[in-house]
Amino acid sequence: MENLLELKNGSDIRGIAIETSEVQANLTPDNLRLIAHGLIHWFRKHKTGSLTVGIGRDSRLSGPSLSEILKSEFTAAGIRVLDFGLATTPALFMATQFSRFNCDFGVMLTASHLPYYYNGIKLFSKSGGAEKEDIEFILSHTDQPYTADGGIVISEDLLTPYAADLVTKIRNGIGGNSEKPLSGMKIIVDAGNGAGGFFAEKVLAVLGADTSGSQYLEPDGQFPNHIPNPDNPQAINSIKAAVLKNGADLGVIFDTDVDRSAVVTASGEVLNRNNLIAVLSAILLTEHPGTRIVTNSPTTDHLKAFIESRGGIQVRYISGYRNVINKAIQLNEAGLDCQLAIETSGHAAFKENYFLDDGAYVIAKLLMLLPQLSKAGRTLEDLIADLKQPAETLELRFKITSPDYRKSGNQVIRQLATFVQDTAGWQIDPENEEGIRVTLFPPFGSGWYLLRMSLHEPLLVLQVENDVTGTQSEFLKTFAKFIDRYAEIDSSPLHQLLD
Repeated sequence: MENLLELKNGSDIRGIAIETSEVQANLTPDNLRLIAHGLIHWFRKHKTGSLTVGIGRDSRLSGPSLSEILKSEFTAAGIRVLDFGLATTPALFMATQFSRFNCDFGVMLTASHLPYYYNGIKLFSKSGGAEKEDIEFILSHTDQPYTADGGIVISEDLLTPYAADLVTKIRNGIGGNSEKPLSGMKIIVDAGNGAGGFFAEKVLAVLGADTSGSQYLEPDGQFPNHIPNPDNPQAINSIKAAVLKNGADLGVIFDTDVDRSAVVTASGEVLNRNNLIAVLSAILLTEHPGTRIVTNSPTTDHLKAFIESRGGIQVRYISGYRNVINKAIQLNEAGLDCQLAIETSGHAAFKENYFLDDGAYVIAKLLMLLPQLSKAGRTLEDLIADLKQPAETLELRFKITSPDYRKSGNQVIRQLATFVQDTAGWQIDPENEEGIRVTLFPPFGSGWYLLRMSLHEPLLVLQVENDVTGTQSEFLKTFAKFIDRYAEIDSSPLHQLLD
């Protein structure tokens, strides 16, 4: 048995479930049985007596076989299992809230947008998603649990009632008496062959939208068309092309397990990353004046100005969807209203929706506004017309080759602070809680950069934005003088741009 803690991925479990010529499997059947034991101990730690656990999976090829292992181990321990088959991560949480299922816990087999040979587990209780401490407990308590009678598997359909709940929320949000408030609108879906194809038939079509032209709705764990990731340029270009080709009013794209999403407007404008945060912020600041919006750290300065111009407050926090969600929850517990926690990757969690990062609910929130905008002759782009866009953006990832990569990376970040103080035109931004964020002044244009550790990989991530074109080379030359000091940092991506 290898070290199961290597499968810990923040507040999730992730590993390689299908061996290929390039990668060796570590989320093996034997390891999953041990993880199942840890899950059972975790369930019983939080609830005594009878247990009902829901299991769902995205479209990954390894999902059915991994699900069978979980069902076998859970039922041997006397657990009542609801087998939901193909599901989404947000729907699995809702299975703990819907009275018809009343699951004590939900286990979702998914590895988000990672390649087909990966799989993993996202875990829910009635109070929300698991924390990293829960994952550590599960992966380190793998002894055989006691057996018990009463274990049973019941097959259930989760996506249909989940979709019906979304339909009800959208109708209520739009108002009026129309059963089909989206009639006359053409809205297409790109599910990337993940689990989100249901949204076209069970949500949009039910609300009256024309969904012809939707693509890649069929689940296919090989992901043959593009990576199911609304933050991926190829995926975004695919849905953008489909919107323009079909003359759609809106295009919707999901990741594999539908906890993230983005949209493309009729004109082809992409609403993801900073643009999506701005649109949702504009909506929520109308509904909740003065509220706070928690984001991860790599957001543009223009987003801060956009939110503040509408009377809101942006709270930039460390990356990781559980981190921004937990920060939002802490703010509310302290009596500081916060209605949204959102990452530039597309993870968005609303206070009104259990602080659940639900890509389908993000789209629902936009759809609630669409008929009103249409009647007024306005579009979603109009909501963010005054969000300034940077002239240049850049992201570089530097591999850290030393064994203790976190120690090395954090040392580089600390020493960059001294270099900044000695560099005219660079100034540390104190409103930052991850890595180091630096404001740029002439002769480096007008913008900022952020150097931070990757959450899960041995990488330093450099993100740069500038409002002045033609300043990138001067910045990179200066930054190279600093980063080239460190033999353990592979700065070749930077020098490829300079050569």
